[in-house]
Amino acid sequence: MTNDAATGTAEATAAEQPALGLGASVASADTRAKTEGTFPYAADLWAEGLLWAAVLRSPHAHARILSVDTSAAREMPGVRAVVTHTDVPGATTHGRRISDRPVFAHDVVRHHGEPIAAVAADHPDTARLAAAAITVEYELLEPVTDPEQAFGAEPLHPDGNLIRHIPLRYGDPDATGEIVVEGLYRIGRQDPAPIGVEAGLAVPRPDGGVEIYTASTDPHTDRDLAAACLGLEPDRVKVVVTGVPGATGDREDGGFQLPLALLALRTGCPVKLAATREESFLGHAHRHPTLLRYRHHADAEGRLVKVEAQILMDAGAYADASSESLAAAVAFACGPYVVPHAFVEGWAVRTNNPPSGHVRGEGAMQVCAAYEGQMDKLAAKLGLDPAELRMRNVMATGDLLPTGQTVTCPAPVAELLRAVRDFELPGLPKDAPEDEWLLPGGPEGAGEPGAVRRGVGYALGMVHMLGAEGTDEVSTATVKVHDGTATVICAAVETGQGFTTLARQIVQEVLGIEHVAVAPADTDQPPAGPATHGRHTWVSGGAVERAAKMVRTQLLQPMAHKLGMSTELLQIQDGRITSYDGAFTTTVTEAMAGKELWATAQCRPHPTEPLDESGQGDAFVGLAFCAIRAVVDVDIELGAVRVVELAVAQDVGRVLNPRQLAARIEAGVTQGLGAALTENLRTGGGLVRHPDLTGYALPTALDAPDIRIVKLVEERDVVAPFGAKAASAVPVVTSPAAVASAVRAATGRPVNRLPIRPQAAVVQPAAANG
Repeated sequence: MTNDAATGTAEATAAEQPALGLGASVASADTRAKTEGTFPYAADLWAEGLLWAAVLRSPHAHARILSVDTSAAREMPGVRAVVTHTDVPGATTHGRRISDRPVFAHDVVRHHGEPIAAVAADHPDTARLAAAAITVEYELLEPVTDPEQAFGAEPLHPDGNLIRHIPLRYGDPDATGEIVVEGLYRIGRQDPAPIGVEAGLAVPRPDGGVEIYTASTDPHTDRDLAAACLGLEPDRVKVVVTGVPGATGDREDGGFQLPLALLALRTGCPVKLAATREESFLGHAHRHPTLLRYRHHADAEGRLVKVEAQILMDAGAYADASSESLAAAVAFACGPYVVPHAFVEGWAVRTNNPPSGHVRGEGAMQVCAAYEGQMDKLAAKLGLDPAELRMRNVMATGDLLPTGQTVTCPAPVAELLRAVRDFELPGLPKDAPEDEWLLPGGPEGAGEPGAVRRGVGYALGMVHMLGAEGTDEVSTATVKVHDGTATVICAAVETGQGFTTLARQIVQEVLGIEHVAVAPADTDQPPAGPATHGRHTWVSGGAVERAAKMVRTQLLQPMAHKLGMSTELLQIQDGRITSYDGAFTTTVTEAMAGKELWATAQCRPHPTEPLDESGQGDAFVGLAFCAIRAVVDVDIELGAVRVVELAVAQDVGRVLNPRQLAARIEAGVTQGLGAALTENLRTGGGLVRHPDLTGYALPTALDAPDIRIVKLVEERDVVAPFGAKAASAVPVVTSPAAVASAVRAATGRPVNRLPIRPQAAVVQPAAANG
């Protein structure tokens, strides 16, 4: 994997980069701890008198529970407590968005792996054996696994099977184009597959409350959810965020945390739970499998006239983030293209499949694969170069989304597309030594070189930043300085997106202080919101900047008063405070000596509004864009695909940490590569097949292609703190569509399903000869 960033992008020279502050490639503060194995993951926690928990999960996708007998488990030596739905003292359902998910299933089981009971014992093996000893009598019910059948099926939930329907109406329904292409697309179920599986520790408090130590990405919401189910006031529940081993969605679901807290309160002892990989696959939310039907209309020159689409998202058994995911899918159903007329129907429905929820780029990734497939079909029908067709339709600042919202942020889509289109293509295998040429089957590929075809494809993607449709985005941060050392206190969770590094850089930039620490996040601090949609860079980073500027004013005001000037005439740079005329100068360290300064500030972006009954409204705070060109080699006899290179151009607003930004883009592209080629959590009758990392194929370093970051457009978004945009999600959204486009170019096949199955890339001999 390589990063060939052009001038002005992530890889600036050392001379161009500052040593500290914004724009510097500051190393992550936790790098050493992670490499030495001392980073405090939840799975490593311990407490005196520790008990171990295990959860009994349903082996069925849909069944009526006739009885639950826990007597055998309770009588086992070493078992301290067994809890079921009858032991939940507060609300019996939970959910971060909609409270529709039982803490423990009781009347009916709605998905494979749903929790039914939990056990606490003095040894982990005892806990697992006790959970297995619980006898549940089921009446098996026919599972609803096809989301299209959910409309006519008996209700799977008291709230019904339909979670949300969005009918988007934009323009003239009678408009038509000279050229019409249609397509049916299917997107599979991608799992977040976190490196570290779920783990946690719950510790009872003397006041009857509980402390939960876990890798939460939204601790205040998790606290409130737990308090409601435990029948406690929120201030008697504390969530402490442990080290997060990476997160590309909701890191921990309440169905994991709640049994843990309940057992701690029941036993009066600390209780620890470490999920198996199988439990992790069964319990947490996955990307929504989606069925998409499209019809594109264009004129004879290839300019889009109208887009018609139907989008059906499989939410699984419970609502979770399905409403928000559907809104993104419907709003971005036409992509970053100018479309005068758009008519989109979107539905999210309940089934008995595994739960779906927030996974990076939700909604936007699924529609990107579909609308880019349509653009390839249009280009082929018109006889146009695929990049040229896209260039004729790209969106720019000032254009309208099909939701009626004006794109007010920078939208350099044409510039991004030109950058990847004009970037030099990799050499063909015939130009390289034979031992350097990898066949699509891998280093020891079984295919024949004569069966390999090369394809080049393009994709343009877009995502929204922050929450949408009226979400109140707010974060609070405190900056304290004592004797020249600064501490940032903010409940924003570091999930690998680099917030703690950014917070240090902001304080270094504003105050000129080199030594900056970021306090661990917990719910004793004011809320900062979830770690999704790049919001901590924007909202929490903005709060840190405002607090740091308030401390800066406290520091400079006495000096300015003594010098008879305003604080604006004093600047802090390279650790020194200097007046505008150079007559006064001192070091920040000297100025801070003996002082203790602090300030607390909030950041709240401008409000948004829900989409109305026609799918119209200013639903999004900001947008980010990406263009990717994929180069693939396909063995048309075996259907094996090797991605040779992915060239990326991205709209980033402002580069805050070049090295970290490049890493986030490369990680996002690689996650998208998995969705394109290998990642699909397979089910049969609602049951997860092979819920482990042998049955679920993640791309490794050996699978990653050359990733060339060819351009980063730094056109600052004036409403965003620092002008920066979210960086991680949009390459995830774009790269699967680019890979599919390249496979189409190599094979001439439609490629309308992700991940791409080998049979979709096989070319029959007659077609190959033709």
